[in-house]
Amino acid sequence: MTETVLRLSTRQGRWVVTATVLGSSLALLDGTVVNIALPHIGEDLGSDVAGMQWVLSGYTLALASLILLGGALGDRWGRRRVFVWGTVWFAVASLLCGIAPDITMLVIARILQGVGAAMLTPGSLALIAASIHEDDRGAAIGLWSGLGGVAGAIGPLLGGWLVEVAGWRSVFLLNLPLAAVVVWASMRHVPESRDPHPPDHLDVLGSVCAVIGLGALTYGLIEMNLIAGVVGTVALIAFVVVERRSPNALVPPSLFASRIFVAANLVTLAVYAALGGVFFLLVLQLQLVAGYSPIEAGVATIPITLAMLAFSSRAGSYAQTHGPRLPMTVGPALAAVGLLLMTRIGPDANYWTVVLPGVVVFGLGLSAMVAPLTAAVLGSVPVDQSGIASGVNNAVARTSQLLAVAALPGIAGIDAESMIDPTSFSHGFRIAMYICIALLLVGATIAAALIRAPAPPARTPLGPVPDSVACKPHCDVTGPAVQPTLARSSRTPPNG
Repeated sequence: MTETVLRLSTRQGRWVVTATVLGSSLALLDGTVVNIALPHIGEDLGSDVAGMQWVLSGYTLALASLILLGGALGDRWGRRRVFVWGTVWFAVASLLCGIAPDITMLVIARILQGVGAAMLTPGSLALIAASIHEDDRGAAIGLWSGLGGVAGAIGPLLGGWLVEVAGWRSVFLLNLPLAAVVVWASMRHVPESRDPHPPDHLDVLGSVCAVIGLGALTYGLIEMNLIAGVVGTVALIAFVVVERRSPNALVPPSLFASRIFVAANLVTLAVYAALGGVFFLLVLQLQLVAGYSPIEAGVATIPITLAMLAFSSRAGSYAQTHGPRLPMTVGPALAAVGLLLMTRIGPDANYWTVVLPGVVVFGLGLSAMVAPLTAAVLGSVPVDQSGIASGVNNAVARTSQLLAVAALPGIAGIDAESMIDPTSFSHGFRIAMYICIALLLVGATIAAALIRAPAPPARTPLGPVPDSVACKPHCDVTGPAVQPTLARSSRTPPNG
């Protein structure tokens, strides 16, 4: 098909950016505002820690398992079509979340939400790359990432305000009018695009193995079920075997011929597991132990997002010039210091002297690390593989967060009794933070030992951001060398 190319200065070009920003923000905001609402969800629906784990993990499970397949569907069937389908699916699932009568129905609806997010997320940036003229593409992606960062910054504040004023159900129901605007703008103003030479067949078997593997392993970790854990492990091994043999693999084995690519994803696995645990437990600690209201807990984490907005692009520029090894080593280590400071958070913790120092240092560590990490991923593979390489890195990040949320509370001794005993929960929180500190230091050690080659100067980072940070400054892709890659395939998922 002949693809329409638009200038950013035109009305239709601006609408393309608006529709894609709003679409990606749907998936993005749910990661921040739901965290803030968790204590109220648990209290209203009578849920224990495991139920709240599933509220987060169900969404991330579906997103991590299906995000690469969602990109492949957009390439084959049309990126706008799949983007719109995903938005409608996400809206319907959000409605089910908002009216869920119990925790079981809420978890099912959250899983369905994740399926919708996996359909709309890959197409967001791909539609900009395919629709906007090459001369304006860098500015358009800059708007996309900058506006996404603004949405991320207001997410915790908005979530806390909604929970206090209208209840936790409003967090999900807010998605309905936003989704309606996205669908209207997409159908009216966004041109269709697709890959003219898609693979002969979709890797359905690989996707099934990934879903079964991650689902069973997550269930096994949350419910402490050994059989489910074994089934999940076997299914993930089968996924590796299928990908090695499939001619249309979602994860081409050739990517792992690069030592830097392998090392960067090992760093991602360790570091994002820590981030998943931190953002799940920190807002609970602030509300259940320190006595913060939802809006106060939301505001408390905003400095992390502000630090990402202020410093991530500078860290990315440093990595382009000097290589990603140093910031990938220093960043996780600095974030670990921030977590060590957070272990002081207890009953009636003063924000300015106890909470803020840890949050700021942690945010500075993330700012130093995230952009160079994704630069290393993209710089480790040929240009024609950078799309799928970024997609794989996103999937690794989501998967590690998923497994951390599933496993960490049980390891740290946080159970149903902890939810009504601040002393017990606080003890478990400190143990969990020490585990996260260890994971961050493992990531720093891997980076120091294995990340050797500098990223090429023409590369600009594009990769995963922790959902609860919800900030994308390092996605500001302005380098001309990366633009043709972005236009090539929607398997490069944006961060949200």
